[in-house]
Order: sequence, then C-alpha cells, then structure tokens
Amino acid sequence: MTTLKIGEKAPNFEAKDQNESTIKLSDYKGKKLVLFFYPRASTPGCTVEACNLRDNYQQFLKKGYDVLGVSADTAKKQENFRNKNELPFPLLADVDKEVINAYKVWGPKKFMGKEYEGIYRTTFIIDENGFIEDVIVKVKTKEHTSQILD
Repeated sequence: MTTLKIGEKAPNFEAKDQNESTIKLSDYKGKKLVLFFYPRASTPGCTVEACNLRDNYQQFLKKGYDVLGVSADTAKKQENFRNKNELPFPLLADVDKEVINAYKVWGPKKFMGKEYEGIYRTTFIIDENGFIEDVIVKVKTKEHTSQILD
C-alpha cells in the first residue's frame, strides 16, 4: 500500500496517455485532480470503477475536479478501454510504471490463492497547489464517486 500521506506534495509525473500525448502533473496546476490507479483496463472491476466516474464526470467538473486514470496497460489498450466505455477523461499508459512507483501503488497481491505483483486500486485527490488532499485505498468500484465527493 502507498505510504504517501494527506498534506504531502504529490509526486510530479510525466507520462503518455492513450493518444501518446504527454500529460504532466503541472498541467493540472490551479485545478483539483482525481488521480485513480486501477489494475488493468477492460477487467470487470476496473470497468465498473471507470464507468462510475464517467457517469458522474459533470459533477466532478462542476466542483472543479479533473479526472485522470492510470494503469500499466499499453496506450492501445487504454485507447480501446476509453473508446469502448466512452470515458471522457484521459488514461495514462504507464507501461514503465514510473508514475505507479512514484505513488507507491505497486506491490504483492493475492487473488484466488495466487500471489503476484500488481497495482493497488488507489485514488489520490490532489489540490490546486499539487498537495495530496485525500487518499482512498479501499475503493468501492460501484460507489467511487461518492467516496470522492462526499
């Protein structure tokens, strides 16, 4: 699990999105950012989470938030995931895990008795000045918007 805490400066990042465009944390200066990390594009839980954020995207915008998803998938997989689910926000293709490691959301996991390395489903709320306002480690995929905005 991440060791980053509320009140700390969010780690800077620069990575390519689904269109191979470069996105940096500094692009969001002056805005609040919902930075959500998910294990793998197009899997059931990740689809439910992304669609919950999509369905409430206008609420985020009204409250001054931008939304940005991150996984270790390729740009092509991110593009397919985004298009298939009509996601209005960018998805970082962090294949080299630079952003994932900077936010400390990679590590040992267990699923159906098997151990493997993977991404911890974690969301960071970053304020207008680049500081961590909240960290959600127990993400409820179907109710993620309410976890963020309530």
